[in-house]
Amino acid sequence: MSIITEAEYRYNTLIKQFPSKESPAFHEDEEQQAVWGQVWGCDNDVGQIRKVLMHRPGDELKVLDPTRRIDGINAFGEVDKGWYWRGDVIPDLADMQAQHDGYANILREEGAEVVYVDKAAPGKMKQVYTRDSVIAVKGGAIVTRLGPPIRRGEELPVTRTLAALGMPILRTISGTGLMEGGSFAFITSTLAVVGLSCRVNAEGARQLQEVLATQGIELLIVELTGYRLHIDGAFVMVDAETAFINPALLPYWFLEKLSELGIRTIDVCHEDEGWVINCLAVRPGRVLMSPGLSDRTREKFDKAGISVRSVPYDKVSLGGGGLHCSTAPLIRDSL
Repeated sequence: MSIITEAEYRYNTLIKQFPSKESPAFHEDEEQQAVWGQVWGCDNDVGQIRKVLMHRPGDELKVLDPTRRIDGINAFGEVDKGWYWRGDVIPDLADMQAQHDGYANILREEGAEVVYVDKAAPGKMKQVYTRDSVIAVKGGAIVTRLGPPIRRGEELPVTRTLAALGMPILRTISGTGLMEGGSFAFITSTLAVVGLSCRVNAEGARQLQEVLATQGIELLIVELTGYRLHIDGAFVMVDAETAFINPALLPYWFLEKLSELGIRTIDVCHEDEGWVINCLAVRPGRVLMSPGLSDRTREKFDKAGISVRSVPYDKVSLGGGGLHCSTAPLIRDSL
């Protein structure tokens, strides 16, 4: 009796000649081009920005009711309906759209293709802050899981949009994990940081770290204070080896780590307007920023060889997010 049938022999011989291959890795350029048609993702926060996800403010903001003033905390909102708006006024939608359109046009002028979320999730009036719902890493996207009910659900239209683009989705934060992209940043191509807060928990960070580990990227974990939401209110890379920071909101060990890495820091000062740190590098040493940078801090940027382009955005920022919050880079050049 034959130890193997002729059919089995032929099958095994055939498969042996067409083996599986682990390399190149999923995120390598060769594999990305061959399978996904282009190189997706980012491995830094300052390389030339090529593709960015945005959402133009629209009908989802009709939930805002200017009669619903919350006494004592300078905001509007309804807890039972899950919306709030910071500040003294709710601006006209047309004014917000005009500022957002102006920002999108500037991004195009700076070399980015602007892609829009297909349609906002019903009633999710913070969809404009696309940074929080997706994190792009080498090879694809991590769809996050937003913390509060006011924002939970923004992930669905973002996922639809990414899928329609053909961008690989490497992970969706699941289980009890919470993760928002505004609290993630690359420091170098092999080192990133995430800020734990009321919007980002340890389980979310663990799931993020699993994806980064497959690419050899170390993740630092910084615990933010009080009700600070995201690390991009205190730390943003503005050049390959330069960060714009608020040292009062970052732990000393992290400041020491930046120094050890040779990262030059530019500190905000009391003369700067609040939203300037929520800025976006569009290429090394080129930053888009809300108006309000003081002469003192601008001089530091000039000495560092970093140019700043001012982008009016005060109407949209009243909703709780600035320029950085309103952009989710999908593709950047490596440094």
